[in-house]
Amino acid sequence: MLKKLQMFIDGEWVDSVSGETLITLNPATKEELARVPRAGAKDVDQAVRAARAAFEASEWREMAPAERGRLLYKMSQLIREQKDELAHLETLDTGKPLAQSSADVEVAARYCEYYAGVADKILGETIPVHPGLLNYTVREPLGVTAHIIPWIYPIQIAARGLAPALAAGNTVVMKPAEVTPMTALRLAEICEAAGIPKGVVNIVTGYGTEARASLVSHPDIDHITFTGSVATGTAVMKAAAENIKPVTLELGGKSPNIVFADADLEEAAQWVVRSITQNAGQTCSAGSRLLVERSIHESFVERVTELMKQLRVGPGLDNPDIGPIISEKQLKRIESYIELAKKEGVMIRTGGKRCAKNGNGFFFEPTVLDHVSSDSRLAQEEIFGPVLVVLPFDTTQEALEIANHTEYGLVTGIWTSNINKAHWLAARVRSGQVFINNYGAGGGVEMTFGGYRKSGFGREKGLEALKHYTQVKNIAIKIHL
Repeated sequence: MLKKLQMFIDGEWVDSVSGETLITLNPATKEELARVPRAGAKDVDQAVRAARAAFEASEWREMAPAERGRLLYKMSQLIREQKDELAHLETLDTGKPLAQSSADVEVAARYCEYYAGVADKILGETIPVHPGLLNYTVREPLGVTAHIIPWIYPIQIAARGLAPALAAGNTVVMKPAEVTPMTALRLAEICEAAGIPKGVVNIVTGYGTEARASLVSHPDIDHITFTGSVATGTAVMKAAAENIKPVTLELGGKSPNIVFADADLEEAAQWVVRSITQNAGQTCSAGSRLLVERSIHESFVERVTELMKQLRVGPGLDNPDIGPIISEKQLKRIESYIELAKKEGVMIRTGGKRCAKNGNGFFFEPTVLDHVSSDSRLAQEEIFGPVLVVLPFDTTQEALEIANHTEYGLVTGIWTSNINKAHWLAARVRSGQVFINNYGAGGGVEMTFGGYRKSGFGREKGLEALKHYTQVKNIAIKIHL
């Protein structure tokens, strides 16, 4: 049975004003999953108005920070209580293996738990000016924050923005990707059950060209958080500029793992594979480039290829190593890059085609492309699939030059037993996160995450995120002696 879902606006479950809907698919089977409202400008306006009214109302505005923290902590408990069901929904929506969905649900709970603990610790400063003046700052919420959620990690990224925004005292309008709306809508239920006041959290569903565009261009939005492609991020920035609104952008990546001959090569190989096959490689922080020292190039790439061949591909509910690609459109995009590799004479070590054995779903084989030129589009552009491109290097300086030779700068992995070499590279690589002898792929809710250059700006996660959901007010009091 096709499940019919509704949006959550001003504490009510509603259909779109137009009555129009869209249908989501299970990428593992192409079966229809749910029918959800197709929101338009009127629906978005209702959600923003509800969020504005809730922000101005005393119930939320005057709530003690510690109480906001308790509500967030209750949300974390409810998420954990529903972990199995939420993971099941996430796997149906995205296709990812059930174990990965379960981990994502736990991370969502951790975001709520982490920011629950800091809601009453958002501090200002006293600033000495002269003896006759008491000067201090306070951090205040921005107001109504818009959150555009991608299809790659729906529940995790929804919580990543929602939790700090609420901890700081903002209200929220969230728009999940049209292909993966189910767990965002369940988060609305959890907010309601936890006692979040009416209108503080609103969820609108629909197409990006309609609902997202209406949301980011709305004049009563005070901040926009967007995760997605560079092209869409550019459009979001342009819309925000029309109303002079701040944005936090987490965009693409072409992140390198740099492997030296003196590294623990077996551990490095395991992590190289893991970092490109997590979520079928559909991850902005995926380790999609392998830079390997030439003296070990052949043996190391052979080991990585062997590990890739051992991976099980299949429907997420079977809990394989790799699930399906999100859609036919994305699958064709990956295939276009394989055709480019063939034209350029790149060695395809393994993979390079759809998985016919997995029936009707959008499956693609784990792929290794060897001896790729650093200037090739294969090494410059996001393929967004389980496709690893290999680039050998001779010197540390050359490794640095190759690592920095893209428009992105999100994550870098460095694999070496030489701590001096590791520090030298970490200081010079243009990347928002650097992992030495590990690769977190953005992991750890406490760890500041964000990019350089076209990977975006602003920072998510950790205490740093709170700076993007607050504004600073300076207050000066003259003291009469």
